[in-house]
Amino acid sequence: MELNALRASLRGISAYLEVTNTTVLGGIWMMLDALYQKNGEEALEEYVSRFYVLRSDGYEGLGDWLWDWLRYNETPYSRLIGQGKSDPALENTARRDIDTLVLLAETDCDRYIDAMKPLLGDEYAPVLAGLPRWRAAAPFDFDSLTQFYRDHGAGQFAKYRAFLWEDGNLVPVADPDCPKPEDLLGYEHQRGMVEQNTRLMLAGRQANNVLLFGDGGTGKSATVKSMLYLPGMEDLRLIEVEKENLTGMPGLIRSLAGRRQKFILFIDDLAFDQDDKTYSALKTILEGSLEKRPSNVAIYATSNRRHLVRQTFTERAGEEVDTFETISEKTALAERFGLRIPYLTMNKAGYLALVDHLAAQAGIQMDAETLHAQAMTWEIRHAGRTPRVARQFVASLT
Repeated sequence: MELNALRASLRGISAYLEVTNTTVLGGIWMMLDALYQKNGEEALEEYVSRFYVLRSDGYEGLGDWLWDWLRYNETPYSRLIGQGKSDPALENTARRDIDTLVLLAETDCDRYIDAMKPLLGDEYAPVLAGLPRWRAAAPFDFDSLTQFYRDHGAGQFAKYRAFLWEDGNLVPVADPDCPKPEDLLGYEHQRGMVEQNTRLMLAGRQANNVLLFGDGGTGKSATVKSMLYLPGMEDLRLIEVEKENLTGMPGLIRSLAGRRQKFILFIDDLAFDQDDKTYSALKTILEGSLEKRPSNVAIYATSNRRHLVRQTFTERAGEEVDTFETISEKTALAERFGLRIPYLTMNKAGYLALVDHLAAQAGIQMDAETLHAQAMTWEIRHAGRTPRVARQFVASLT
């Protein structure tokens, strides 16, 4: 395709209109405009700027950049395919747009440089001869892009699996600190319950909200995070929500409804003090709102408190007429989690078996009697027979 015809085709992009407003495509557009208007210097400036931007973003070719943009930005067409709907007009427009972008990605840089030569003076000849090139290739077409939308969706949920919910915004976590299932030891029954509930959601069924409660260091948070790496959980996404941001959760849940991915909204180390304003917000989110919770969203929380709310002896001996109702009100939040799973301190045999396993992994050479004696001494000083204490003990020996 001639450059002027390519310029005209770019002006007709409709389904992917946003891509023309990016620094990369916008600059290509301006370069083609400059060539059309016989402005060689402006065309040269835009050309070198596009090379710089592509390389700064880590791309060797325009097609590589386009492939990422098309996959990881939501557009009307990607949403249509993700929802399994049909719109012939939009589909035809999207096909025409992608065909144009493929031609653009495959255009060799020498064609741009050759078009600049007659527009610039002889003093620019060595500059043009030494210009860098970006790779001319298109690693995608309309059918492969459509299949990607069917398999993965589009946008940030197609690119990332873990997020933080901060001040009303989703912050992607490119490299989440999530343990692999094989790294977790003990509490197999509890982890199995969490996995079974999560797989219900992955199957499109209504899953329970889950509360994991018990002693610190037992692996409650690790259990939730490890769900990302279980086989068959490729469509699972984990969004960690700080307690201070609970009031914004209804809007977040609303934005997740209808997506192909399944979402765990994870609240770690949850506990409320007296008169905590976020208490009522979470209570309504779990149950009590007029809005139905989408089947692709579930709330998982961990806490060191069984009932989530700190109680004092003053409250129990307070001046209210019906103290029992007051206490019941404060403990009712935990009951709104359909699945409540206890994580209690390990017994002595389980703790020592875990120490043996970790010591063997670390290559520690020590007779069992001495190892166990030191492990029990360490446990007494660190208050608890938990996986965390066992790992810390073994780490102290390496």
